[in-house]
Amino acid sequence: MSNDRYVSPLSERYASREMQYIFSPDMKFTTWRKLWIALAETEMELGLSQNGKPVITQEQIDELKAHVNDINYDVAKAREKEVRHDVMSHVYAYGQQCPKAAGIIHLGATSCYVGDNTDIIVMTEALKLVKKKLVNVIAKLAEFADKYKGQPTLAFTHFQPAQPTTVGKRATLWAQEFCMDLEDLNYVLSTMKLLGSKGTTGTQASFLELFDGDQETIDKIDPMIAAKMGFEKCVAVSGQTYSRKTDTRVCNILAGIAASAHKMSNDIRLLQHLKEVEEPFEKSQIGSSAMAYKRNPMRSERIASLSRYVMIDALNPAITSATQWFERTLDDSANKRLSIPEGFLAIDGILDLCLNVVDGLVVYDKVINKRLMSELPFMATENIMMDAVKNGGNRQELHERIRELSMEAGKNVKQLGKENNLLELIANDPAFGMDLEDLQKTMDPAKYVGRAPIQVEKFLKEVVAPILEENAELLGVTAEINV
Repeated sequence: MSNDRYVSPLSERYASREMQYIFSPDMKFTTWRKLWIALAETEMELGLSQNGKPVITQEQIDELKAHVNDINYDVAKAREKEVRHDVMSHVYAYGQQCPKAAGIIHLGATSCYVGDNTDIIVMTEALKLVKKKLVNVIAKLAEFADKYKGQPTLAFTHFQPAQPTTVGKRATLWAQEFCMDLEDLNYVLSTMKLLGSKGTTGTQASFLELFDGDQETIDKIDPMIAAKMGFEKCVAVSGQTYSRKTDTRVCNILAGIAASAHKMSNDIRLLQHLKEVEEPFEKSQIGSSAMAYKRNPMRSERIASLSRYVMIDALNPAITSATQWFERTLDDSANKRLSIPEGFLAIDGILDLCLNVVDGLVVYDKVINKRLMSELPFMATENIMMDAVKNGGNRQELHERIRELSMEAGKNVKQLGKENNLLELIANDPAFGMDLEDLQKTMDPAKYVGRAPIQVEKFLKEVVAPILEENAELLGVTAEINV
């Protein structure tokens, strides 16, 4: 590693080697060569000839295939300094290794044939890796939700105490959003199409010349290239490039995942403040340089931090798509080189962090129960009132008494720092006709969580289980956090 120049933290700190390879020069330029082979093979198989002789031979194809992976980068870089064109530099470098095939490399194509088709291939592979990690995050959340489906906890609306839920039910809310993201990802992944070989303005004019105007033969070119590169289709129409709206759709998927991860990480950070749930904290980990006792939720904070980056990054391809002129301009290129890879590298780091955090979440049930019990008397008042009415009390009068006593108990807690004594106040009020023992029987937290445990079971069975069954081959991923 060089210490005298900028290195992206996405590579050094956050993204996995697997995702980094997908956006590496090796992946890019070997794909260029595979595309040149696919084009040459297609032209040969379709009988491209001149004066009755084949223009492309199997010997040339074999030569091209022999040098797919041993890219002579030094030759390409030296050539690019001369001609200022990356595609033609690599055509030249490939030709140096393949002298017999040099004259037929890139025949009939424009630069976007290799550039744009490679971008689609790379994004497709990156989406597959994102999908694998997303499925595993859902699986880990499902395990957590099932384990704690019956653990009552204080719920919050507006971050104010509200009717209880369970720890597991809260986790299903996180999982559900990731499931929504997976639905969106699957749809976009299923619609990814290659550009094919459309020519300088998308009209395939060069192939009219090559194949002497044979429309039927020209119609076979794109489907054959698509099949050779592992795709079902090429886009039906294009300018010189594939529509940059494709990049927008892809980055919106990443932004959606980032939003889900951000929401989950925020909840975990708040719960860690409450000392109810805590992210993994390693034995030698330091929480603060000054305060040795601190256990900061740094992984969840990092999820939030990177997620904001991805959500904002999605604006780049949207604006680029909106501002393309006619059949193409080149103001997309520099932006795409940044926004697409870095969006994927960041979401890769986010999902690894999510896997790590969810897999190691610590639940402090005693703290959870203590906080819940401190608020439960307020939430039990409706049940207490109903019981008192059954014993002959007046509902309206009892409602007013509970309101007054709740205010008094609240004052004791907030102003005097005392324990919540609402039950004692009610037991001492003859209007209710209930003693403290009767009232304490109503304090079973499980009575106030509604259908939360059943909802967890139904969600895991009806929503998550089919996802995990369908994607069983993707399960088993573990995440390694660099720092």
